Amino acid sequence: MKTLILLLLPFWLFASSLHLSISSNPSRINPILATDSASGEISSWIFNALVKYDKNGKVVPELAESFHFLDDTTLIFKLKRGVKWSDGKEFTAKDVLFTYQLITSPKIFTPYSSDFKDVKSVKIIDKYTIKVKYKHPYFKAVEIWMMGILPEHLWKNVKNPMTSKLNSHPIGTGPYILKKFEINKNIKLFSNENYFIHKPKIDKIIYDFMPDPSTEFLMLKSHKLDVGGLTPLQLEREIDEDFKDYYKIYEMPSHGYTYMGFNLKNRKFKDKRVREALSLAIDRKELVDILFFGHARVCTGPFMPGSFAYNSSVKVPKIDLKKAKKLLKEAGYDKSHPLKFTLTTNSNNSIRVYTAEILQYQFAKIGVKMKIRTLEWQAFLNTIIAPRRFEAILLGWGLGLTPDAYSIWHGDSDKKGGFNFVHYHNKEVDRLITKAERSVDKRVLSKIYKKIFKLIAEDKPYLFLYIPNSITVVNKNIKNVSSSIIGVMHNEIDWIKP
Repeated sequence: MKTLILLLLPFWLFASSLHLSISSNPSRINPILATDSASGEISSWIFNALVKYDKNGKVVPELAESFHFLDDTTLIFKLKRGVKWSDGKEFTAKDVLFTYQLITSPKIFTPYSSDFKDVKSVKIIDKYTIKVKYKHPYFKAVEIWMMGILPEHLWKNVKNPMTSKLNSHPIGTGPYILKKFEINKNIKLFSNENYFIHKPKIDKIIYDFMPDPSTEFLMLKSHKLDVGGLTPLQLEREIDEDFKDYYKIYEMPSHGYTYMGFNLKNRKFKDKRVREALSLAIDRKELVDILFFGHARVCTGPFMPGSFAYNSSVKVPKIDLKKAKKLLKEAGYDKSHPLKFTLTTNSNNSIRVYTAEILQYQFAKIGVKMKIRTLEWQAFLNTIIAPRRFEAILLGWGLGLTPDAYSIWHGDSDKKGGFNFVHYHNKEVDRLITKAERSVDKRVLSKIYKKIFKLIAEDKPYLFLYIPNSITVVNKNIKNVSSSIIGVMHNEIDWIKP
C-alpha cells in the first residue's frame, strides 16, 4: 500500500532543486539581446552556442561536433546530429545561418553585432555543415561563435525581434527549460529531458528574486540557498562555524572590474584636466581596504591581469590633492565656483553604493561637490544608460577570457545599442583596434593591446577602480562541485543534490 501511495504522489515532490538568487529581472531572455547580467545568466541555461570555454579556458565544441580552418579566412563547423530544441524540433545549420542573419540585421540593436562585422559570408554546405568566410584573418574567428543560437522555425516570422514575446518565452537547446516568466517573481527552470549531453542530475533550478542583497545573505545563513556570493565583510566578520560547516567557500579573482565613467559629451568632462583631477583625488587602496578587506586589487586599465592584453607598466595613479586642485583651477573651478556633478549607479548593488559614498568623501577634499543618484537596475538601464542621460556613472564590466576592445572602446561602438555609451573617441585607439583584429599572432596581438591599454588609461574616459575577488559558497551536500577558471557552475549538469 505504501508503494502505491508513493507512485501516486506527484513527481515534483521527489524532484531535486538547486536554489540560487537573482537581484534583478532579466530584460530579454535572448542570448543576442542579453546585455545585462540577469538576462545573460538565465539565457545561459536555456541556449547553447557552437563553441564554449571548457573549465581550463580552452575553446571546445558545444553545438558543433568539430571545427577547423580550410585557410586563414575560412572556418568550417560540423554540427552535432540529433540535437533538439525544447519544443521537439531538430537543430540544424538553418538555425545557425538565421541567428547570424538576425544579429547583423537592422531589425535589432545589440552590441554583439560588432563581433560579426568581419564576417564576409555564412553558408550552409549541408544540413549539418556551416562554412564561415571572413574578410581577412580575424583573431576572434572562433570565439564569436560562443553566441547562443536561436531557433529559426520560431523567429523567422517575427516582425519586431526587440519586442517579441519569445524574449520572455524562450525555446532553446540548453540543459534547462523556462516554462513561465513573471516580473519580480521567482524564476523556475526545469531540466531538459532531451538535453543532448545528458539530462541534468538536478531537476530544477529556482532563482529566488531578491532585489535587496542583504536578503541573499540572510537566506544563505538560514540554509535556504545552495549557491550564493559573499562580500568580503560577510566572509571576514559575519559568518560563523555553522555557516562554514554547511557551505564550502571558493575564492578567486573575478573576471571583471568596477569603474567610474564620464559622459564625454558633457562640457565638464570633455576637459581632460577635470578627469585627471578626479583621478588624483581617489585613494584606490582605501577603496580596496574599506570595501573588500584586501579581497580585491586596484584596477589600472581596461583588460584583466593575466591576459595577453594586460600592460603591467601602467601603474596605480598616485594621490596628489595639491595637483588635483591646481588642475581644477586651470579648468575654471575653485571655492567660489566648485565642480558639481551627479554620479548615478544601481541601487541593488550595495558595494557600488558604498563606493559612491567613499568617492563623494574623497572628492570633497579637493572641493568637488558630487551628488549620488541610485536607481533600480532596469530603470538604470532604460532611463540612464540607453538614452545616455548621465554626467557620470558607476558601473562594472564582466569580461571574457579573450579581451575584445572593439565593442567598448572603438568610436564606431558609440551608437544606439552599443557599449561605448561614454562617447569615447580616439583615432589612434581605433586604428590599433582594427589592426589587432587582423592579427592572429598572439605576440603581435599582445603588443598592440598593451598600447591600447596604455592609451585608454592615459585618456581617462573611465577612472578604473578595483577588481574584486569572486567569493562563492556552495552547499557541501552537493556532489561533483569543482572550481575552474570559468567558475564553479561549469559542470552543473553533473551535480548531484541528495
